[in-house]
Amino acid sequence: MPYFTSGQSQLYYDDVGEGPVVVLAHGVGGNHASWFNQVPTLSKRYRVIAFDHRAFGNSEDVEGVGASGYIDDLARLFDHLRLDRAFLVAQSMGGGTCAGFTCRFPDRVIALAHCDSTAACDLPAPYADEMRAVNAANDGLSQAERVLGPAIRAADPERTFLYLQIASFNGVTRKTLKGQTPRWTPQMLAAAKRPVLFVVGEHDVICPPRFIRLLHELVPGSRFEMIEGAGHSAYFEEPLRFNQLLLAYLDSFASAEVRAAAGG
Repeated sequence: MPYFTSGQSQLYYDDVGEGPVVVLAHGVGGNHASWFNQVPTLSKRYRVIAFDHRAFGNSEDVEGVGASGYIDDLARLFDHLRLDRAFLVAQSMGGGTCAGFTCRFPDRVIALAHCDSTAACDLPAPYADEMRAVNAANDGLSQAERVLGPAIRAADPERTFLYLQIASFNGVTRKTLKGQTPRWTPQMLAAAKRPVLFVVGEHDVICPPRFIRLLHELVPGSRFEMIEGAGHSAYFEEPLRFNQLLLAYLDSFASAEVRAAAGG
């Protein structure tokens, strides 16, 4: 299995396909396997890399730094694979990793798809207080109620079960995760001057659509898409619609990226 070294830890990644590079960053309820609906589709025309954050899936966290190391880990993955630039696709917790990476290393990012996430984001007043109230109100929900919308929970108990089982292979949960991803702001992301697509599920209770639309409004030139019927895990709940949106977004930049890589 492919690993790269970050500090004292060995971190896992999958590397499938050829073409412009797309890096997939999972949320706290997932790992590299969560992207099973995306990797086969994307890899028909892209080189797709799905990695495990430290302490998730097959990755170690020997140092016990947790989320504090996420951005540095992603930079080391780029270095290990000798990636000059890549598309970033981030889900929930992974949004903190990828938004922070984009703010710090904008030249290494072609474009960012930021999905169902306000992770590590400092929202302006009064929205920061509203977001804290949302988090407090949701704290007592079951994991399935938090991360999946009512439609999939009611109609598809098999996939609901699968989602929860994938998370069981992680070494940590949202309540035991160590460290803190470095904070970022919409102004910092706007200053990076990279294309951004914000995606949210219509019934996301963790990151309600009004907050994701706010991020879109605070990052000039960004795009916003809401996936009807989905909750916090739109990529998992409505994969066909999610993949259509994502491919249209990636494809809008890919031809120029191929020409640039070829020196054209």
